[in-house]
Amino acid sequence: MPLISARLRCAAASAVIAFAAAMPSLAETVYVQAGKVLAVPGEAPLGQTTIVITDGKIVSLASGYQTPKDKSVRVIDLKDSYVLPGLIDSHVHLTSDTGGIASQLEDVTLSPAAQAFNAWENGMKTLNAGFTTVRNLGDGDGAVLALRDAINDGQVTGPRIMDAGNSISGTSGHMDGSLGYRDELREYFNAAGNTCNGAEDCRRAVRLQIARGADVIKFASTGGVNSRIGAGLGAQMFADEARAIVETAKLFGKKVSAHAHGADGIRLALEAGVDSIEHGTILDPETIDAFVASDAYYVPTLSTVNGYIERIEANPDAYEPDVRAKIEWRIGITGKSLEILYAQGVKIAFGTDAGVSKHGRNADEFELMVKFGMPPAEAIKAATINAADLLGLSAEIGTLEPGKSADLIAVKGDPLKDVKVLKSVGFVMVRGEVAKD
Repeated sequence: MPLISARLRCAAASAVIAFAAAMPSLAETVYVQAGKVLAVPGEAPLGQTTIVITDGKIVSLASGYQTPKDKSVRVIDLKDSYVLPGLIDSHVHLTSDTGGIASQLEDVTLSPAAQAFNAWENGMKTLNAGFTTVRNLGDGDGAVLALRDAINDGQVTGPRIMDAGNSISGTSGHMDGSLGYRDELREYFNAAGNTCNGAEDCRRAVRLQIARGADVIKFASTGGVNSRIGAGLGAQMFADEARAIVETAKLFGKKVSAHAHGADGIRLALEAGVDSIEHGTILDPETIDAFVASDAYYVPTLSTVNGYIERIEANPDAYEPDVRAKIEWRIGITGKSLEILYAQGVKIAFGTDAGVSKHGRNADEFELMVKFGMPPAEAIKAATINAADLLGLSAEIGTLEPGKSADLIAVKGDPLKDVKVLKSVGFVMVRGEVAKD
């Protein structure tokens, strides 16, 4: 009898489990009542609207303030606010919020675990500023790769992250981590395998980042402002090396971003077929023509100047003299390329280079974009529709439409009239979860 009873209990338990598995889970629905909605940047905003969200996805946008029949459904009151899609920063570095000598010191004092905590803190600053998605273009020890996975798995809260792993360059190029250190330390700093010499070696470097789980590949075709080498800001990579990087990345279905300041290095990257040019500081007529002929995005990263100015004001010796000279030049020339390329119809995607500028201050970029020729509506489009397209995420983010992720923010005031209101985001939702209220 006890044996039969045990069997019956097991059978009953199995039936309950099977029944529960067969039953659809109860969907979580949220109503967001918004005073005004810029559902599709570039199009006319909507008036009073209710955004219905179920299980993190937008179901509908209904005119007026709708009330759910089910009284248990959560209603979020944003009737006094202007609602937009979650913003996208196409160029950040989450592991650091320092610069100059302090940043160099971090390279030898912070463990990967400490960098991971920095990355999470900076990611939260970014999310609270209204940026629900970022493209992280440089991650030395895998901290951001790990953070990306933890966010995707729901272990921690943070912005959606597309990560490039280690950025690639030739030896002595901008991404050579051994620059500025003693000779006997070079082997340690070159252990990441991100420097390459010759086309075959550059293919290896790309494959390594893909093996690490990189979403996108970034390489430096020119020198950089912050790198410790006196070789200028022109091309520091051969055309066959750049082509090898792009071809290998495309073989694996990855998009490619190029750090490029000098005109010759910008052309080299565009001719290789990159998807975006970061910084793009020096232009000549031939390079402008190459940009117009390409399908690449320009990511201006104007906010870098804010970071430089603030750090120098706090400490005049924050940067080595050779770097400081390049910084002064960068401050003086910033914005000129955006004025030219926007007028030529080149596609613009929003990106700050946060980490050089300050995390959580990403929206400062909007003010600079408007200062250098972009209407507020176009600057917002650059941080939503355009950036989503650049990241290959248009089906998921960039607009507030049925079927897309419920990534949305709210501000007081009209950002189409005064883009500075985006510096004060009062409400943030990412994947249907309220991150800031």
